[in-house]
Amino acid sequence: MDIPTWKSRIERELKENILGYWAANTVDHENGGFYGKVADDRLAVKESPKSLVLNTRILWTFAKAYRSYGDPLYLALAQRASDYLSNHFLDPRHGGYYWMVDSEGRALNRNKQIYGQAFAVYAFAEHYLATGDAGSLQQAIDVFRFMREHAYDPENNGYREVCSEDWAASDQSGLGPDIPGMKKGMNTSLHVLEAFTNLYRAWKSEEIRYALKEMIETMLERIIDPATCRFQLYFDEAWNSLRPNLSSSGHDIEGSWLLYEAAHVLDDELLLQAAKRTAIGMAQAIYEKGIAPDGGIIEESDEHGPVTTDKTWWPQAEGVVGFVNAYQMTGQPHFMDAAVACWRYIEERFSDRLNGEWFAMVAADGRTDRSLPKVDAWKCPYHNARACFELVERL
Repeated sequence: MDIPTWKSRIERELKENILGYWAANTVDHENGGFYGKVADDRLAVKESPKSLVLNTRILWTFAKAYRSYGDPLYLALAQRASDYLSNHFLDPRHGGYYWMVDSEGRALNRNKQIYGQAFAVYAFAEHYLATGDAGSLQQAIDVFRFMREHAYDPENNGYREVCSEDWAASDQSGLGPDIPGMKKGMNTSLHVLEAFTNLYRAWKSEEIRYALKEMIETMLERIIDPATCRFQLYFDEAWNSLRPNLSSSGHDIEGSWLLYEAAHVLDDELLLQAAKRTAIGMAQAIYEKGIAPDGGIIEESDEHGPVTTDKTWWPQAEGVVGFVNAYQMTGQPHFMDAAVACWRYIEERFSDRLNGEWFAMVAADGRTDRSLPKVDAWKCPYHNARACFELVERL
């Protein structure tokens, strides 16, 4: 596939099948904001709760879309998401954002899940970059400072998984399985890194620069296994791995390009070279061990092989970007070949030409499960839209 043709197909997928779907099918005109769940057939499940993850990712997506294309529709949708987050998710007493509200915007889960706080930083920083809205930048800075004050571990570095409503330390489990002794996780750490990167783009202060540099070092020194160039997933307070045989190919390939991006934005030459070496190693590890026989990116594996043969949408999106990034760093053609193959797999298996958006899951034999929603607390426009934005800019 020649590059101009591929780029045109990506942009059409982005504008028509992803952004167009969200604009047409997800706006909650009755209760404000966006629906918490939309079924495969585009029917909204109107009573569904609304998650912080979904709403911050909608904000990021349409702010980025407006920054890329200048379409006033994208600006209006970004503003709608920003307003809803500020009016319903923002905790007016303690600061930060609730994890979940009901369909009418009343708080259901008031915990300060650090994963969600990171996405608030990421999204409001993007809204500022797109619009120049100083209030959005201040919201991102405020949450960043709450995270530093209440969730940061000054002894071991990194951030705990969850705080209570008033930002007190919480024993509740974070993302992933309930593992005794788990205090920190790769997934939260990766998205803290991502959030700090975007905030540093918007706010060139020493305060965020220090925190971003420290997160890059934490990823390199604590979370990535140098022997395998893969993430460890779950840790105790002192970064001892609690499931050393479990790996996530989707997060590895996503992390490869987010780590390099963070170091590039920071513009620290020593860290940039270290991140580049590691990112190439991570992409190569997934090229060798993270692609299933059917061509899809495997989600999780243990010492026995893939945990499931089903494929989910988001590792495929991250795979294309990660392999293109590896090609751009090395010029090695096998990475570009892998990226093109991954995109073709998406077009053939995941992109829904009938109802729009991408299927959440596809079986190894190619069957899609239409009982799964196109929109829910975790099924958001961020992975696939972001992949398209990245590819259009890079190709």
